[in-house]
Amino acid sequence: MSTPKIVLFYVFVPLPDPEAIRLWQLSVCESLGLRGRIIVSRHGINSTVGGDIAAVKRYVRATRSYPGFADADIKWSDGTGDDFPRLSVKVRPEIVTFGVPDEIVVDENGVVGGGIRLSPEEVHQLVDERGDEVVFFDGRNEIEAQVGRFDGAVVTKAQTTRDFIPLLESGAYDHLKDRPVVTYCTGGVRCEVLSTVMRNRGFSEVYQLDGGIVRYGERYRDDGLWRGSLYVFDNRMSTEFSDHAEVLGQCVECGAPTNNVANHPDREGRDLAVICPACLA
Repeated sequence: MSTPKIVLFYVFVPLPDPEAIRLWQLSVCESLGLRGRIIVSRHGINSTVGGDIAAVKRYVRATRSYPGFADADIKWSDGTGDDFPRLSVKVRPEIVTFGVPDEIVVDENGVVGGGIRLSPEEVHQLVDERGDEVVFFDGRNEIEAQVGRFDGAVVTKAQTTRDFIPLLESGAYDHLKDRPVVTYCTGGVRCEVLSTVMRNRGFSEVYQLDGGIVRYGERYRDDGLWRGSLYVFDNRMSTEFSDHAEVLGQCVECGAPTNNVANHPDREGRDLAVICPACLA
């Protein structure tokens, strides 16, 4: 393999025949030798795949040939060549499983009624104008936020995306309903839904970081409001935006500073923990 690359993208667009899209995506990826995870639903597509750069470029071209995906915002990162164990292409009720498929309405412009999209520069502008009033709301699972998050962000106890609806409905965050809330997640897909369900539950001023932490990190690296490492959904587990990223994580076993995430205590299991390489070994 010459240069391994990973692409991450999502598109919210009505898909009348998700199964046809699944079969097409499966066929394209298999023919190009790509691995990764693709979820298709009637709401759109969410894809993270990796492989040789030439094959990944062909995949992007093929995917954009479908009119609904033509304007997909593709985020590129460097892979290792062994980032995904296999290829998985599935049809599900939602491309991000919040457990409210019927609450989400999608038209040709994306999710209806979501938060106001802000570029990384516009996020800084909002913070400059409104100061401490602005709340960063982490739309990821708790483990992801342990190794990296926006400065002063609200981090929930969510273990899966399904946890957000009960957390929001518990009243625990009602005190934020009249403040400017900036939702953020890895690439932006979870915030498309999270910002919508927050608005539906009475949060009056909701924004979403367009392109997620990935786009923010490309723009400001570790010299802005982001702190630490970015958790990623492949064998790398986490990545940094610069050589001076802060280490926010603490080893679950010895308490040492680390941004290392691994399957622990069962190496083959699904439970993740922040654990230093020494304790893991």
